[in-house]
Amino acid sequence: MKIIALYSIKGGVGKTAAAVNLAYTSAESGNETLLIDLDPQGASSYYFRVGENKKAPKHGFFSVKTKLTKQIKGSNYSKLDILPASFYFRNFDLMLDSMTKSTTRLNKILAPLKDEYDLIILDCPPSINLLAENVFHTSDKILVPVIPTTLSERTLAQLVKFFKDNDYELSKLAPFFSMAQKSNQHHINMIQEIEKKYPIFMKSLIGFSIAIEKMGIHREPALSYADSRSLSQAYRHLFKEVMTKI
Repeated sequence: MKIIALYSIKGGVGKTAAAVNLAYTSAESGNETLLIDLDPQGASSYYFRVGENKKAPKHGFFSVKTKLTKQIKGSNYSKLDILPASFYFRNFDLMLDSMTKSTTRLNKILAPLKDEYDLIILDCPPSINLLAENVFHTSDKILVPVIPTTLSERTLAQLVKFFKDNDYELSKLAPFFSMAQKSNQHHINMIQEIEKKYPIFMKSLIGFSIAIEKMGIHREPALSYADSRSLSQAYRHLFKEVMTKI
């Protein structure tokens, strides 16, 4: 079992869209796939037409006695399961703060799933806290969507500094450009500048797409209905690239 996370300190960078479409691509490729929606907003769950996780324990989510299998739901797609979000997830940091080894609890509760799934994808809320540190410990790769703008680059710099300052494995980070507009000269210039600063960038790039904007209307992964060959190729190329790195 491998675990990848879609994570960014900054919101609105295409993180959930990537998590949903990569999960779809993984299942399409024949992998038993589980998407875990850790964001209390529940956007990934919503896109897959899965309701709120009402079985999530209010205070014991990170207990080793908690059986995540009871919270997992099937999706409309073969080989793809969802562990939906709950609004109680907003209290994750309070739960973790009261526990010993509070930065490794997620790893312990996911361990029993290793024989059930080939790939687990974590859709993470945009914050840097104890939950994020659990994600940093647990994930084999952390995909970081970056819009080619100054503010998005700034949050990447903050994340890289946090990893260095706290002795996390910098090699786990795998930033990629998201919502990039190839016709936008500013985006082109920013991509070139940022890639020079951060050689850890993935080669794959996800462009801005109306099909992604419409995911909330369709409530499906964009790849399941989009006619755009470039979009399909982009997500599938990103999936193949990250799989070669784990």
